Amino acid sequence: MPSPRPRGPLARFALATLSLVALVGATLAAPAPAMSAGHPDSTLVRVTDGTIRGTADGAARTFQGIPYAAPPVGELRFRAPQPVDRWQGTLDATAPRSQCAQLGNGTGNPTTFDEDCLYLNVTTPAGRSARNAGLPVMVWIHGGSFLTGNGATYDASKLATQGDVVVVTINYRLGPFGFLAHPALGTSNAALLDQQAALRWVRRNARAFGGNPRNVTVFGESAGSASVCANVASPSARGLFQRAIAQSYSCTAGLASLATAQAAGTSYATAVGCADDTVACLRTTDAETLLRAWTGGALAVGGTALPQEPGDAIASGTANRVDLMHGNTLDENRLFIPLQYGTALTAAQYTGAIMARFGPAGDGVLARYPVDAYASPVIALSTVFSDYGSPLSTCTHVDAYEVASASRGAHVFAYQFQDRTADPLIPLLGTQNGAAHATELPFLFPGLFGDGLSPEQERLSDAMVAYWTSFAAHGRPYGKGLPHWQEYDGASDVLALDLPATGGIRTEDVAAAAHCGYWSQLG
Repeated sequence: MPSPRPRGPLARFALATLSLVALVGATLAAPAPAMSAGHPDSTLVRVTDGTIRGTADGAARTFQGIPYAAPPVGELRFRAPQPVDRWQGTLDATAPRSQCAQLGNGTGNPTTFDEDCLYLNVTTPAGRSARNAGLPVMVWIHGGSFLTGNGATYDASKLATQGDVVVVTINYRLGPFGFLAHPALGTSNAALLDQQAALRWVRRNARAFGGNPRNVTVFGESAGSASVCANVASPSARGLFQRAIAQSYSCTAGLASLATAQAAGTSYATAVGCADDTVACLRTTDAETLLRAWTGGALAVGGTALPQEPGDAIASGTANRVDLMHGNTLDENRLFIPLQYGTALTAAQYTGAIMARFGPAGDGVLARYPVDAYASPVIALSTVFSDYGSPLSTCTHVDAYEVASASRGAHVFAYQFQDRTADPLIPLLGTQNGAAHATELPFLFPGLFGDGLSPEQERLSDAMVAYWTSFAAHGRPYGKGLPHWQEYDGASDVLALDLPATGGIRTEDVAAAAHCGYWSQLG
């Protein structure tokens, strides 16, 4: 079942805040300097399209704002990504370039109507390892409900330096520019094709940064996780990566059909005044008009890039055969339910919401989730939908683990992030924010949001970085002195990630904790 659909401007604001984004701005720079003191300048790298200059701080080298496809503007708007023109001289890669066109959401993510945005960023460890090709490569796909986000937001230095990996963070087209489907356009899922163009760039250029183009892991959170699952299922992504990490969006969650998406696109074209001469009109209408009229839309199933639902492709064995790490957070919907129903939800309103959603089965749900067992009615309702009923929920993820682990030749590792003291993306519930959606992100990307990690959280962060990067390196998550993470072979094989005071890192039966057997019987 789909999750409760948020209503009103505040809820739409929440849907556009699944990841924070950085301020942008960069320029093309001057000619390349010569070698210094007989040694190569580690901030200069030659890629297939020219030379770039990045920065080095002693521990890591960073290269930002590298174009991986031509600007998707004018006649290229809505089209599949096209090759980059080679440049002369040296490209200044010391600062990020433009994020993709999006509406600001009040959390440091500015409004921009710039469509010249197909850029990526590379962070690689300095020193011996960075000078020798062979490091694992991790390609990050950001979240943001397919409405907001920017690869440059994510500081990948901890992953790169502690995990000895090359990390690439990417932009891809958002909103109508990445997801508009219309019969007249002839293409759909432009954003998915952007992601695959970035992965092809990585395959061509990984060695220039010390990376192994045959050892690539694609990973992402929320909308980025949905993208990871789609790429796992996509025939056009075959061979572009060997492993996948999907965080907080289940690979068995349903997506819209192409027919549904095209019908919505037809209505959208009419709404922006493009019912006639549709393609030319859509390509010449200003970006602001297109963004402000967009009511939402995401990946669509149908066509050559995504012919099957990801869950169906995995179950049938037609998906790309890659190892999978998959997981969610314990209290996913403590971000969304308060925005839909308000933090002052009453017990009577809780009962009404349950009955409205589950009909005759509502009495049984209320008996299993009695309102007085929770700190507040809004926590009770958030718990119901964190356990079951949305693409983020625990039981939906358990379904995905079961399907993936039953497929041939794939190794599956499942986790649940459970630190209820983690800083929230939006502090809605005081001390009861819990391990809400996105709370694991600062443990992988320091400083993303919140006030920083405590010493205990830093140790959990170190463990997560070790697990994530060792999985990227060898297909097996492990770390010296860390608890063993066993391959998934049943719901009791999920690794809980928590602080020592509240259970630590341990194996847990998350399906039992989330009453998945009950929900399965309920249907």
